[in-house]
Amino acid sequence: MLELKNIDKEFPSVKALQSVSVSFRDGEVHALLGENGAGKSTLIKIISGDYKADSGEMFINGVKMHFRNSRDAINNNIGYVHQEVQVIPESSVTENIILDQLKNFAKNGFINWNKANEFTQKYLDMMGLDVRPTDIVRRMTVAQKKLIQIARALCLNASVILLDEPTASLTDSEAGNLFKIIEKLKNSGTTVIFVSHKLEEVLKISDRITVLRDGEVVGTIENKNVQKSDLVTMMVGREVTLDKFMGFLDVDKNDVVMEVKNYTLESKFEDVNFKLCKGEILGFYGLVGSGRTELAKAILGVLRKDAGTINIGGAKANIPSMRTALDKYGIGYVSENRKEEGLILRADLRDNICVTVWRKIAEKLGIIPKKTELSICEQMINDLAIRTTGVRQIVNHLSGGNQQKVSMAKWLAARCEILIIDEPTVGVDVGAKEYLHRIIWAIAKEQQKAVILISSDMPELIKLARRICVFKEGRIVGEIDGLNDGVEKNYAEVSAVIGHYLA
Repeated sequence: MLELKNIDKEFPSVKALQSVSVSFRDGEVHALLGENGAGKSTLIKIISGDYKADSGEMFINGVKMHFRNSRDAINNNIGYVHQEVQVIPESSVTENIILDQLKNFAKNGFINWNKANEFTQKYLDMMGLDVRPTDIVRRMTVAQKKLIQIARALCLNASVILLDEPTASLTDSEAGNLFKIIEKLKNSGTTVIFVSHKLEEVLKISDRITVLRDGEVVGTIENKNVQKSDLVTMMVGREVTLDKFMGFLDVDKNDVVMEVKNYTLESKFEDVNFKLCKGEILGFYGLVGSGRTELAKAILGVLRKDAGTINIGGAKANIPSMRTALDKYGIGYVSENRKEEGLILRADLRDNICVTVWRKIAEKLGIIPKKTELSICEQMINDLAIRTTGVRQIVNHLSGGNQQKVSMAKWLAARCEILIIDEPTVGVDVGAKEYLHRIIWAIAKEQQKAVILISSDMPELIKLARRICVFKEGRIVGEIDGLNDGVEKNYAEVSAVIGHYLA
């Protein structure tokens, strides 16, 4: 149905795609795999009309295509869910979902909003998204925005759906619902091109898998008796050891560095209580809209709580802003939304990584010593294996996974005593994910820092966290302890307990 032949694409100093040829069949789920920077998203954007190939050809049903822009792709029945959050924040859910087909709801220059809202509600129900068509998108979580993006693509009834990291920030339950929708699309003859760094997902839902490495096709294989280790070797060109359990942390439960009491923010979370100890990794798990991220932002002073207190080091803390959180209390926050909150996209790596340490390293008259700044930046690039042309490369030119590493790097550079990490491995390849896991583990194990890990990736939480608080509808409904008692808990056991709390 869809075929690409000898596609080349080059960016400044980067050969993104080299003679890529691949075909996609009617009614199949075709996965694209590869490390960050392998060319997956570039290939997707060429199919969607966002990018133009430097050379090569694309055919749909044997007809050669020349897409000038994304509208041409939509007109040829291609829907696209971007890896990054792409919504109009000040508009309603309905406005975002019907954006590509406003004419279907217009008559004499006016939109029939009742009809549009009814149409939107059908897709909200399909996605299991508990918001209203008239709600403003800006107030929603990243996961909710991601589901709105997916609904926007699905409602086109396209013959080809491009899903670039669609389950990023979604829990297993929400991803499972999406997989059911994908299965229905496949059975109806729709071609689904699925990009994910979660190998378990790829093996679960794909019919065929194409692996890219350094902009070239390594191979396309049928998903029959394929092992996870085989895919990893194809992706990275070598064997990679995937740890399932990081070990045990030396945590003194009496050494409490942060205590949150009765924290409440109306309609977001209510009466939240927890303690965080030195050298601990405390996990937060919950479904979309459960209040985890909002709680983190309230602790940091980004959102204004309605009630509750927070103690840092045994003393009552007053945190009116992120700056106070960092400078006075040593609290950092790796945002789940790197595009809007985590990065300065038009700035280079040096500015993005060092922005959290400028005040610490500034000399008289506020002058920033360039040598010190460069040293910090280069160390973070090396420590996190960021693929870049240098410290002056603009962050917006990096792949999504490398942008995530930069978002993490700026807080590691600040050497925070308490680090809140929200969805740390979204859009990060398997090798980099293992590396980030080891970094997070070292922060707690070796540096004895306290970490709150917010993740929708249950295996990630079970692997790293030694206590897990389960959130539901703005409350902590359960706590799983004993993950640090010398007995390794298996995934099925812990997930069953979490499922019980969420029931």
